[in-house]
Amino acid sequence: MNEQFADIGPVTLCYETFGDPADPAMLLIMGLGTQMVAWREDFCGQLVERGFFVIRFDNRDSGRSTSMKGRPATLRDLVTRSVKKPPYTLGELADDGIGLLDHLGIQKAHIVGASMGGMVAHHVAMRYPGRVLSLTSIMATTGGRWVGQPRMAVVPLFLSKPTGGKEEYIERSVKLFRAVGSKRQFDEEYVREGAALAWERGINMAGTGRQLAAITADGDRKKRLARIKAPTLVIHGKDDRLVSPSGGKATAKAIRGARLLLLDDMGHDLPRPLWPKLIDAIVENTRRATDEEVVASAT
Repeated sequence: MNEQFADIGPVTLCYETFGDPADPAMLLIMGLGTQMVAWREDFCGQLVERGFFVIRFDNRDSGRSTSMKGRPATLRDLVTRSVKKPPYTLGELADDGIGLLDHLGIQKAHIVGASMGGMVAHHVAMRYPGRVLSLTSIMATTGGRWVGQPRMAVVPLFLSKPTGGKEEYIERSVKLFRAVGSKRQFDEEYVREGAALAWERGINMAGTGRQLAAITADGDRKKRLARIKAPTLVIHGKDDRLVSPSGGKATAKAIRGARLLLLDDMGHDLPRPLWPKLIDAIVENTRRATDEEVVASAT
């Protein structure tokens, strides 16, 4: 790994880049409590091979980026949806991503977000329309009360906190992804490898709770999503048990012109066997941005 650090307002972000800076930039935003390494190096490498300068980073309160202060969300907060003063907002997480692009001297980028990262990507596209070439929202939802809800059986697994060391954390990760991940595509060794890497870089369970507070406080984005102008692709697994497919459907419906791709055998993860379909779809969506620029310049 070639980790670097950037001071962005009140936070320091850990990030890594792949490819030629002269190529179109693609900013990858990861999800709740999940480090940038969940965008695996070979996944990033395949995007580089398709002609992109790829940037991945740890959100604030994850990995090696700044650990914040403030009260994490509680189960009661989640049930009542009553977080009024989160330590920070999804909009501020979006500001972090744009700040990283500024640090790198990048004016415009393709934005790809997974799970909470998809919700942050929504905010990037809403707040900074002139900076977004295209938007890909993966496994995300609108924040609406009646869409994208998890199956209750997986909630305790997701909110459980590891009390032991590295091996206990890895076993927790295996149990979690057996429950929420792609069942037919489940690769235990792949999950163990990712969990071990995350442990070595640093686990921040309180940070996950603060990110969850930001998600809860954001409420329903349905009406706000209508402001997004960038060519948008929404990807969701039909077997997602953490953010139900209704969340992806609602997101695609809320964003004018958005395309929806529902994938068989995909849960709440990015399984390696589905990478070809995911990457093909992401790249195809970036071409919509190029096509629209060509049309605009001709009119």
